[in-house]
Amino acid sequence: MKLTKTILFLLISLHFGCSSVATQSSSEPRYAVSIDLTQVKGDKVPVSVRPPAIKQGEAIYNMPKIVPGTYSVSDFGKFVSEFQALDKQGKPLPVERIDTNRWRITQAQNLDKITYWVDDTFDAARRQDVVFEPGGTNIEEGKNFLLNAFGFVGYFDGLKQVPYELTVTKPEGFYGSTALQATSSTATADTYNVPNYVELADSPLMYNKPDTTIVNLGETNVLVSVYSPTGRVTSKPIADNIRDILEAQRSYLGGTLPVDKYAFLIYVPERPGKSGSYGALEHSNSSVYYLPEMPEERFNSTMRDVAAHEFFHIVTPLSIQSEEIHDFDFINPRMSKHLWLYEGVTEYFASHVQVHENLISVDEFMLKIREYIFSSMAFNDTLPFTEMSAKVLDEHEKEYGNVYQKGALIGMALDIQLRDLSDGKYGLVDLMQDLAKTYGKGKPFKDDELFDKIAELTYPEIRTFFARYVEGNERLPLAELFEKVGVRYEPVAVQLVNSYGGFVPGYDREADKITVAEADDMDEFGKQMGFKEGDQLLAFNGKEVTPMNIRDIIGEELQEAKPGSKIEITVGRKDAKGLVKPKKLTGKVTPVKREVLHLLEPVESPTDQQLRLRAAWLNETLP
Repeated sequence: MKLTKTILFLLISLHFGCSSVATQSSSEPRYAVSIDLTQVKGDKVPVSVRPPAIKQGEAIYNMPKIVPGTYSVSDFGKFVSEFQALDKQGKPLPVERIDTNRWRITQAQNLDKITYWVDDTFDAARRQDVVFEPGGTNIEEGKNFLLNAFGFVGYFDGLKQVPYELTVTKPEGFYGSTALQATSSTATADTYNVPNYVELADSPLMYNKPDTTIVNLGETNVLVSVYSPTGRVTSKPIADNIRDILEAQRSYLGGTLPVDKYAFLIYVPERPGKSGSYGALEHSNSSVYYLPEMPEERFNSTMRDVAAHEFFHIVTPLSIQSEEIHDFDFINPRMSKHLWLYEGVTEYFASHVQVHENLISVDEFMLKIREYIFSSMAFNDTLPFTEMSAKVLDEHEKEYGNVYQKGALIGMALDIQLRDLSDGKYGLVDLMQDLAKTYGKGKPFKDDELFDKIAELTYPEIRTFFARYVEGNERLPLAELFEKVGVRYEPVAVQLVNSYGGFVPGYDREADKITVAEADDMDEFGKQMGFKEGDQLLAFNGKEVTPMNIRDIIGEELQEAKPGSKIEITVGRKDAKGLVKPKKLTGKVTPVKREVLHLLEPVESPTDQQLRLRAAWLNETLP
């Protein structure tokens, strides 16, 4: 999940195992792969791959062009050099590089192993080679190695489903953080066994001197691992901060989780990466984060929101996945039509779980829904979502961000529709659990059959919903849907609100303060208070103002103040010497008429039916 705006987006889990000696037998063909992190040369590490026995005279080795969850071309073959194919006597076999990501080996029946060096993506020399960091690779000798397996290991045509045994040789004192269970681990090497390449590409590892904390969630152990060069961000506060959201997700999913182990791998850089983005990438049993240092309160809030999304990917695609994901083509992938499910439902769950489990208020949840509506307006709202998903790599690449906006709204709409049809007894989370029972890991669904299967599991009306609003080009009937749960929705409304001044707000990164960026168009209250451009907002009626609580202060405390009552706002203002000094501004609370976009508020006199559905939807207690 990308954060530069930020859309945080997503992937699956990795396995590294390796062996300097082939351990395969004729009855059990497998790859034996070695990655040596102790032999770094120019930010490159050596990789050795012993494949299963190859009988034909020609074999093609592939490095991924595209990997699941990124929806963009990465071309990991760009980072491979000194590629060699060797027979059992160590003599080279003929090799032809077909294109960026593929090598053709002739006399392949004599192949014993291939060797090559891998450069990291974090330090890509050319702009066009930059990879979004959570889906990339890092090689920092003596410091950190971020191993997304697809950046180091490939597969031979026809042998993608063969098991892998991979060994990572590690520097002294380094620990490998991963969701994988090592089959053997010593002070110098770890070995892992993986059933096939898709799962290998779905299990990231991070090697560095350990900073880890374990969170126990029933029968699931959650690993939180942090690499922070400055040491200012550590694993324990993060683990303590996300514990309640993880507990809430377990409760939300019925008390149990479909994984035994999950890993949060968190890289906190000292300076922005070459992609210019921050965010995360999800995997089935883990997620990788690339987040900047920031004040602890903001870091915790960001981490909670992102972690809530990424963790829910244990449902999709771990428990529910299409054939396109299950047997992903890393060179020429076919994209699933169901990004509304993979990303949209996941994003909706990440917000809905917080109100359902009483971690946020209903008002805060409604603000999140408003943000989805606002943000979705930047995209083509009449483009069928299934068409966008299927063509997201090319024709509709610029529409991808809408999976986190309108995709979440589709999830919400489906949830309300199911609640309405079942009189509150059946919702979207129930549907996901039924789909997991119907399909489950290792049993993918056919893309063209999913909507019919969902209708079969639920109600015929749901098939019409998909036809009109997901396959079709009709806009979601938001007003009608919200009405079912006793919420009034107006795309444009006029309200009387207490003014904050009407200035254009800004942000002073160094001071970590909200500022008055532009004061030319302030309203009467702003002029009365005497705000000036460059002012830092320090306190509201004696309460400190921060970027984290500004929304609560303006949206709640100010709005609850009685018109005409006294108000005091302390600002930081530069004096003649350029020093910022506190200055108290006083005035009276002043209501003004404001045009409000996408208003969401409770209906004034809800019916019993509306109250029942709203209570079922938001887990509220009926009056």
